[in-house]
Amino acid sequence: MNSIISTQNNDTMQRPPTEETVVEGEDIISKLHESILCHILSFLPIIEAVHTCVLSKRWIYVWKSLTVLRFNDALHCFGRQMQKEQFMCFVNRLLLQPANSSVQSLSLCLTSYNYDASLVSSWISSILERGVQKLHIQYADKVLFPFQTLFSCSSLVQLMLQMKCKISLPIFASLPNLQTLSLSGIMLASESSTYSKYLILSFPLLKVFEARGCEWQIKQNISIEAPLLERFSIATWRSLSNESLKPSIKIFAPYLADFSYEGDIEQDITLLNSSSVRSASVVIVIEDKKDRMEKIGFQVHKLLAQIRDVEQMKLLFYKVLIHAKDIFTHLPAFGRLTYLQLNEVTGEALLNILHNSPILNTLVLLNGISELYKDVLTSASVPQCFLTSFKDFQFKEFTGHENELLLAKFVMANAVILEKMIMCTAFWLRYSDINMENVKGQILSFPKCSNSVIIEISNVNCI
Repeated sequence: MNSIISTQNNDTMQRPPTEETVVEGEDIISKLHESILCHILSFLPIIEAVHTCVLSKRWIYVWKSLTVLRFNDALHCFGRQMQKEQFMCFVNRLLLQPANSSVQSLSLCLTSYNYDASLVSSWISSILERGVQKLHIQYADKVLFPFQTLFSCSSLVQLMLQMKCKISLPIFASLPNLQTLSLSGIMLASESSTYSKYLILSFPLLKVFEARGCEWQIKQNISIEAPLLERFSIATWRSLSNESLKPSIKIFAPYLADFSYEGDIEQDITLLNSSSVRSASVVIVIEDKKDRMEKIGFQVHKLLAQIRDVEQMKLLFYKVLIHAKDIFTHLPAFGRLTYLQLNEVTGEALLNILHNSPILNTLVLLNGISELYKDVLTSASVPQCFLTSFKDFQFKEFTGHENELLLAKFVMANAVILEKMIMCTAFWLRYSDINMENVKGQILSFPKCSNSVIIEISNVNCI
């Protein structure tokens, strides 16, 4: 019997502790490894993370090992916003003090203006010298950017700059580990001593390149060597500077899959390996370029010819067809195109595109159609895609205009395997005298080549 009691006692002692056995008020978090504590603190606003030093002796120096730093002068801490001078002192303390620890990620968002440009520059230099991997800076005022320190920072994996600063590019610049590059509002210039015909930007591991609203002060042409690049996006708008240049850009990217361009087509872009592009967005905005329409038309054709193998394409023109109605006259054949979105197009241009897209599946018109005449459709041959692949027709901003009704009738009468036609009426029609019920009845009465087509006509815009 004693042996039985002894065995039971041993079993009791070997049982794992339950919740009831935990000492009330025990500080379990402080016993975690410092790397785990730093990971937890990285989700807090940086000033709150620093204030954890008052919790206990264990926490006094934990914040100094943080590898993820997020500074934002607009954030509230403990119910109030930090004064600008306090914020600067706080950032100085964390970035300019001697530190042996590296920083994996830094985000600096400055919403106030008139920071000392040299001070902000010193912050950036300090973080670049500490082997940062991810750097995101957002600031609307001018900064003296330490570009020499930038191009010597081989640790960068992600770089996002949304700020007013000037970055001078050397003849050859390389960021060997960079995978994402996003620039907005940057002035890109060449070093004054540069006499080479090309500036070469080498990014062996780059996958994403974005440049929006950047000002180009480069007389040389630019060659971007990015063998792993998957997405390239550039938006160039009319610069406020009369001295702004628009150098040609050559891109070596054999795996480029997504291409996006937005601008006035004055900047010549050459894709040295364009057959891999599967998705493209081309947005062209023309201000007052009547004297340059011939060149603009050539540039459009050249750009479209480079992306002829795309499967999905958005082709959005603004103030273009007013001056260049024949811009779609000589189009390449889009042999792989299955999805197409257009916003500004004439009837003749649309027919040209349809005839050059033999396997098109989906067509989306964002803003109606202009200059479509009945005799043009009567004599027009049926596009190949209508006979074999065309299934989805979406008509946004539908107004019931004669042009639109002619197009709807043509599509319904000739699209053999059409499955869905969605017509979303323009918002302003609710305030007009147009009787949309009559328009709907007219559309539904049109002959249908496809027996399985579903026609949806909404009363309001459904974009």
